[in-house]
Amino acid sequence: MADIFAYAIGIMYTPGPINLLGLSSGLNKQTRSHLGFFIGVGSAMFILFVLLGYLGLQVINPQFLPYVSLIGCGYILYIAWKVAKAKVQVNDTSADASLSFFNGLFMQLLNPKALVATLPIATIQFPSADITGAAIVFWSLILAILAFGAPTSYSLAGLMLGKQVSRPGVFNVFNKLMAVLLVYVALMIAYEHVLTPLMA
Repeated sequence: MADIFAYAIGIMYTPGPINLLGLSSGLNKQTRSHLGFFIGVGSAMFILFVLLGYLGLQVINPQFLPYVSLIGCGYILYIAWKVAKAKVQVNDTSADASLSFFNGLFMQLLNPKALVATLPIATIQFPSADITGAAIVFWSLILAILAFGAPTSYSLAGLMLGKQVSRPGVFNVFNKLMAVLLVYVALMIAYEHVLTPLMA
């Protein structure tokens, strides 16, 4: 089990589009209003772990992965646009919850990093640890909670850092930087998971 957790933490807690949005959420003091987004991320991972745990490679045709990745890139670019346009009101405690449960769910389901995280665990590590039957659901739930914790911890870190900054201009610049980083992530995903496989 230790190797499953080591791999899951290593892949889920590294910077990626979801975790960058979590950090941005915290810096903009929206951790509480974006909890639905984080729950959506965890729910998507639960769905992927259970689906792949029971059906494995029969569900995911490797030929379709570039097209799923392309849709994911488009969705990341859409979220980047939303982040870039967001107006920050530092003293507004009723911040607009622009990231919803469904944003988190669909973004994570279309995130190639989610498949990179779930596919080896569900199709290789689960069987080698004799995780079968109902145990798949139990361990998928544990790993989904771990997935929920990744953007949430980034958001809490952003919230702690955000307390040190009080000027809206700083947050607006940060939102633009986060949007640029998300565009960069989308382009890298497009190169690694769309162009490279299709040209091979």
